[in-house]
Amino acid sequence: MTNSPILTVDNLKTYFFTDEGAVRAVDGASFEVHAGKTVGIVGESGCGKSVTALSILRIVQRPGRIVEGAIRLRRADASGKRGEVDLASLDPEGAEIRAIRGGEIALVFQEPMTSFSPHYTIGNQIVETIQLHQAVGKAEARSRTIELLRMVGIPRPERRIDEYPFELSGGLRQRVMIAMALSCNPKILIADEPTTALDVTTQAQILDLLRDIQARTQMSVIIITHDMGVIAEMADDVIVMYLGRVVESGPVDEIFHAPKHPYTQALLRSIPSIFAEPRSKLPTIAGSIPHPHNRPSGCPFHPRCAEAMPGLCERHAPQLLPLSPSQKASCFLYHEPEEVAPA
Repeated sequence: MTNSPILTVDNLKTYFFTDEGAVRAVDGASFEVHAGKTVGIVGESGCGKSVTALSILRIVQRPGRIVEGAIRLRRADASGKRGEVDLASLDPEGAEIRAIRGGEIALVFQEPMTSFSPHYTIGNQIVETIQLHQAVGKAEARSRTIELLRMVGIPRPERRIDEYPFELSGGLRQRVMIAMALSCNPKILIADEPTTALDVTTQAQILDLLRDIQARTQMSVIIITHDMGVIAEMADDVIVMYLGRVVESGPVDEIFHAPKHPYTQALLRSIPSIFAEPRSKLPTIAGSIPHPHNRPSGCPFHPRCAEAMPGLCERHAPQLLPLSPSQKASCFLYHEPEEVAPA
C-alpha cells in the first residue's frame, strides 16, 4: 500500500454569499485521507463538517461555492495510468464529477428519509444508481441490489427490495442508504452523522457494519460526527474543526491521550465518564459558536478559551503547524508569536 493519500484537501474555502454578507462555512481546511483508513471529522454543529463533505462531492447548494483551495483525488484513468484530479476545478454539473460522485466517492446522509424518494421502492432507487455508473442490465442490477441488501443485514432482501422507504424503520433505512452508497464499489465512503437519529443499540450495529464492510473492501472512510465516542471507536486519524478551520489533527490515540488545542481538550472533558462522581455536573464548553455574520477576529476560539492570551489571540489567527511528525495544532500555546498570520 502506497503512503500517498488517496484524497488531499488543501486550504479549502467554501463560502455562502447572502444579502447579509459572506458566511465562511469552510475557511481554509486541510487534511489527507489514506487508502483503507478512517478519518474522523469532529466538532460542534456549525463548524463546517458537513459543508466540507458536500464540497468534496461538489454538491454545495447555492448561494454557496468553493472560492479557494484544492481537492485532489488520486485515481486511475481509462488506460489504467495513475494520476490526480482536482475536484474543486471540475464543473459541478460535468460528466467527470458525476462519474466520481457515487462511483468513486459515495455519501451516506444523516437522515436517509430525506435522501430517498417516497414514490419509488428502495430497490428501484438502488438499481437506478447501479445502472447510472455501470454498464449492466436491469436484471443484473436487481440481483446485485439483493446481494447488497443482504450484505448490510437487511432481513428477507428478496421481499424488502420492493418496499418503499416509509415501510422501513430508521435503522433499516440507514442500512439501505449504506447499501446504495456501496452499490458501485466506491474507494471513499463519506458518512455524515450516520448514527445521530438512531437508538443506541442500532447505532452500535451501524458502526459495526461500517467497520466490517471496510475490513472486507479496504475502502477509505470519512466519518463526520459530533460524538467523540464514535470517533474513538471508528477513526484512525482525527480532524477537529471549529468555525470552518482545522484546529487540530493527528492519530486518534494522540488526540485522545495528548490533546493539544484547548478546543479539543474541552470536547474531551465534556464526555460523560463512568468514573465521575454521582450527580456531578457535566463540564461544558463556555459560550457558544458565534453567529456566522459576527465571527471573532484572530483565533476563532479565543472568546471561549480559558487559555487565550490578551493582545495576541484576538489580533492574529494561528496557523495549523506540526507539533510532532503526526500531530498538528493551530494554537499560540505551542507556536512562537512570530509565526502569526494576520486574521
